[in-house]
Amino acid sequence: MMKKSAPLLLTSFLLVLCISNFASNQDELKIWKEFMTTLRNDQMTLEKIRPFNDAWKKTMLGWLKQIKEYASPEELEAEPETFRVDNKVHFIVPLTFEDSTREYCFSFLIEGSDWYFHQLEAIFIRLDKISSLPTTKFPDMPEEWKNTHREETKITKQVRLFNFLSEEKGKDFALNWFKDGNGYFLAAQVRVPFFRPSKAFILYLCWEQANLIGNTVKLVKLEEKEAIVEIQSTYFDLYKAASHLKEQISFEDYQKIFESIWHDRAEKAGWKLEINYEGEMCYFHFTR
Repeated sequence: MMKKSAPLLLTSFLLVLCISNFASNQDELKIWKEFMTTLRNDQMTLEKIRPFNDAWKKTMLGWLKQIKEYASPEELEAEPETFRVDNKVHFIVPLTFEDSTREYCFSFLIEGSDWYFHQLEAIFIRLDKISSLPTTKFPDMPEEWKNTHREETKITKQVRLFNFLSEEKGKDFALNWFKDGNGYFLAAQVRVPFFRPSKAFILYLCWEQANLIGNTVKLVKLEEKEAIVEIQSTYFDLYKAASHLKEQISFEDYQKIFESIWHDRAEKAGWKLEINYEGEMCYFHFTR
């Protein structure tokens, strides 16, 4: 019997590998197409959703309905970028909402021939694109996304602490724990020494919220006895977007934490503060 040469064996192996990968990819694309059909025909149910936490099911179903309603059919029907990791399949597709396009990652659990929707994520890190090792460079994400990630991490810890303190000491004690007005006012005075302390506080607030937190901030008015600041706050955007926050804390308590912190900061700086909301905007009206 004639022995196969090494090049021929390698060619045969690569051919089998390519055929296997192609078949696997076709199976995964079948899942995406079935999901799209289910979504398009309004047949997605809670039973077809298996998130990290069952309490997130209704929220996720709501997200999927919004995607079905507002996303472009052409974008949804385009072939996605596909990743298989053990019993999970991840599909990455670019979607456009309100003239802004970004990539979304749809994740599914696979059990035999069945699939279950698992996770929808708009902020993920493309570490699959790391260069050859060793390396000191890692794929980054837009600054806006990093700001959101930082705030979500901070606020999640804040909510956990609030719940613990509320249970142990009561809500008033928990709310008082987060008041940092004295330190915040001191930071304003030392970071912005070019103005009277009351004005320095307002200017520092605008800088801190815009440049450290990443919020959209507009300084509308700054006088000796009155100031107006408009903020599109990530704080409230996160509550809408993060399923785990809705599970852990009511919106009423979530808002109380926010307002307790800012009323204390204003008071320590010698201001009275009125907070109003309109859509995604938060209006701070300071008077002396």
